[in-house]
Amino acid sequence: MKKHAKLNLKKYEKAVTIRSLRSEDFDSVVELQKRCFAGMEPWTREQFESQISIFPEGQIGIEYRGKLVASSSSVMLDFALYKDWQSWEEISDNGYIRNHNSDGNTLYGIEMMVDPSARGLKLARRLYDTRKQLARDRNLMRIVIGGRIPGFAKYADQMTAREYIDRVMNKDLMDPVLSKQLANGFVLKRLIPNYLREDIESRGFATFLEWTNIDYNPPSKGKFIWVAPVRVCVVQYQMRQITCFDDFAHQCAYFVDVASDYKCDFILFPEMVTTQLLSFIRADHPSIAMRELAEFTPRYLDLFTQLAVKYNVNVIGGSHFTMEEESLYNISYLFRRDGTLEKQYKLHITPSERDWWGVQAGDSVEVFDTDRGKIAIQICYDIEFPELTRIAVEKGAQIIFVPFCTDERYAYLRVRYCAQARCVENQIYVAIAGSVGNLPFVDNLDIHYAQSGIFTPSDIPFTRDAIAAECSPNIETVIFQDLDLELLRTHKQSGSVLNWNDRRKDLYEVKYLREARDDVAEDVQADPNADYGDVAAEEVNMAEPATESLPGVAAESAPGDVSTEAVKEDSIVDAEVLATPVTDS
Repeated sequence: MKKHAKLNLKKYEKAVTIRSLRSEDFDSVVELQKRCFAGMEPWTREQFESQISIFPEGQIGIEYRGKLVASSSSVMLDFALYKDWQSWEEISDNGYIRNHNSDGNTLYGIEMMVDPSARGLKLARRLYDTRKQLARDRNLMRIVIGGRIPGFAKYADQMTAREYIDRVMNKDLMDPVLSKQLANGFVLKRLIPNYLREDIESRGFATFLEWTNIDYNPPSKGKFIWVAPVRVCVVQYQMRQITCFDDFAHQCAYFVDVASDYKCDFILFPEMVTTQLLSFIRADHPSIAMRELAEFTPRYLDLFTQLAVKYNVNVIGGSHFTMEEESLYNISYLFRRDGTLEKQYKLHITPSERDWWGVQAGDSVEVFDTDRGKIAIQICYDIEFPELTRIAVEKGAQIIFVPFCTDERYAYLRVRYCAQARCVENQIYVAIAGSVGNLPFVDNLDIHYAQSGIFTPSDIPFTRDAIAAECSPNIETVIFQDLDLELLRTHKQSGSVLNWNDRRKDLYEVKYLREARDDVAEDVQADPNADYGDVAAEEVNMAEPATESLPGVAAESAPGDVSTEAVKEDSIVDAEVLATPVTDS
């Protein structure tokens, strides 16, 4: 009889090992990405090292017979701060996960992949189960993922992405990613366009899916309430004589440094803050002085861009007179802390600005995306026209920043009262910032009056008097305030009164004519012979809009907000009261 050696079971093992990813796995992970996501950029060494150093538990790998064949990456976040979930780049910090929050309540899945040669071993399920256990161990409320739909590429010319995912959910079609996610207990919440543009197979679409941790234990003390805090700093800036641009830069840098020390998300400077430079500019006429001031535009833009990035604060740089195509504009610039810039032209020009300096009006209401929600800027006099704020809030703005410049209390109160009215009408926050002090021998800007503040809707959940914070009048100072964007959202649904939702759209409406004209102009280019209904030919050709003479009251010399006997304004908005219900806007 043949003698047999002792059976060595190790020879027959096909070990599946789940473990945290390590630095030495980088090359294997990159090769895995290339096999799973053809045509998409793999991790760089810096991204991979950042992930495993910041949140090692969330970076998981699976070895099969000693080879890395599957992996997943994730990050912990505060769900309320990312409730829109529209951009993979933003949520994942472009793969670096420096936005990881160890006190967050949500595990977000950045990536998951399984080697095609190892499929059929339930490796995706093992990764999902590991993530679920991590959520339980960390007492997280949920797991959220933005899932690819690579199978859509085969059907993109036959159906929409919405129809495709319906077919997958009904099991008429199978998607290699979505079908597995649904099978692992994830619930489809919605479809996200332009989520990951380089994902050609998914045509840029992603599915927003969520798994809820039923073992989650909310905090034992008090009621659990979502908050989405945004910290705002308002500068009440003192105008004083200076001798050079560096003096101005030093003063501005001081305030941005202070805002950074207090971990602010935004800092707001006053309107016309750069007119302090006029204290050393010599010109024969105020209009010439303003055009010489505009020569400092490159230095102004460089200064505030550097300050925003250096101190990690989004800066609303007051406003600055800028020359464009031989015209002088009053422009407020947004300097994001990621180094990008935006601008909002002043839309309503006061008689003082027009008569003294020849300032021209802009013609577009902008709403800006930031890392702390959507904001709008309305320069001084603009806040006194409620249609502009309606348009901005329709576009998603949650905070309106108002840099202003007024010379005495009557002018200031017009800005303040209108800012507070906008809060009530639209259930939003408004921050206003003005200058104080004197600039002797500077025509039309020699005196200033301000009491800057941050205002809220007037209701029980907000601060008393609907004033979140305010400066003492006519002294140089700063104020800080945390504003809860989530409270705004819930207030629009459950406030004592619902001003925003209770608008009588059957009776009146606010039209943004600039947007309509732009749409028509695009249509005309595409089809010049089409019938454009009620849109006048001059609008189609983008001619100057009609002007209207409005009766005013006694003229004053407020630099940023002055009434007069006649004001001509571009018709960028149109409030219309109808005798019959609106059937088609």
